[in-house]
Amino acid sequence: MATVMQKIKDIEDEMARTQKNKATAHHLGLLKAKLAKLRRELLTPSSKGGGGAGEGFDVTKSGDARVGLVGFPSVGKSTLLNKLTGTFSEVASYEFTTLTCIPGVIVYRGAKIQLLDLPGIIEGAKDGKGRGRQVISTARTCNCILIVLDAIKPITHKRLIEKELEGFGIRLNKEPPNLTFRKKDKGGINFTSTVANTHLDLDTVKAICSEYRIHNADITLRFDATADDLIDVIEGSRIYMPCIYVINKIDQITLEELEILDKLPHYCPISAHLEWNLDGLLEKIWEYLNLTRIYTKPKGLNPDYEDPVILSSKRRTVEDFCTRIHKDMLKQFKFALVWGSSVKHKPQRVGKDHELEDEDVVQIIKKV
Repeated sequence: MATVMQKIKDIEDEMARTQKNKATAHHLGLLKAKLAKLRRELLTPSSKGGGGAGEGFDVTKSGDARVGLVGFPSVGKSTLLNKLTGTFSEVASYEFTTLTCIPGVIVYRGAKIQLLDLPGIIEGAKDGKGRGRQVISTARTCNCILIVLDAIKPITHKRLIEKELEGFGIRLNKEPPNLTFRKKDKGGINFTSTVANTHLDLDTVKAICSEYRIHNADITLRFDATADDLIDVIEGSRIYMPCIYVINKIDQITLEELEILDKLPHYCPISAHLEWNLDGLLEKIWEYLNLTRIYTKPKGLNPDYEDPVILSSKRRTVEDFCTRIHKDMLKQFKFALVWGSSVKHKPQRVGKDHELEDEDVVQIIKKV
């Protein structure tokens, strides 16, 4: 492990020393590829010996979505969890109070959202320091991340946490790169682009690919991609998720400072101790999770508005709705009647490929 750590440090030092210009782009691309490979090695160590799985971190996924609280020690993550969910997570004014992962559940707009209070991460977590590896590995399983920051501590903490998460392959508030990468058996590296490129050229692309021992591939860019974007696509283990920066302890700063914080994107100021703006935070979590509520209507009865079926906004067809209720339901599916904003008529007869909208009412008609 120490040798991998040393290699990572040497590469980071070399990257810091190298000037960024067109002549060094090829060299920097190569270093970035080496760094990504070493980081992956660090995350998936060989199975020989070593400590077992992180005790207390294998929390069963429950509810419709999972939200992780990430931050440095003593920023108020446990207080926030206690206020939102009523779960008891030990709170004290000293650092490292929470040592394992504490789950809690909020029921909001009919959806059960699991909140995870993760232990405080320290700088260097991505390199295996502290419980960092288990904390960030658990964070990878979430649908949304809340980075909890202390309003009276320096804002550089935000950058440090982002760096730790990015080192683990978590990309915050980003879309997957719009580029196609396809391996082939022969023909060398074929590099095409539909836009003008300022970061990548054929030599840099070949250098990055040769670092991964890829000598035949088709690469098509549809936007001005960087070397990091190409490495992310080749690695293929990157997770793109929404993130909200929760500024806690706003009762200890001035109104002018709060107005500045309010202009920043993806931010939500709160005071967990005094319960200020917690409803605003829940509203923002709901917006970022982007869930779709579908109400069921049994034949001859009124719709059940108490217990909606929750679907992800990316997978919300009638087929997904049936699978969510029971996997055998599709075998008996004949058609569905839908009331709501996704159809013109009320009700409208639809097939299993129809896309549903939030708060639609669905009645499934089965084969006789």
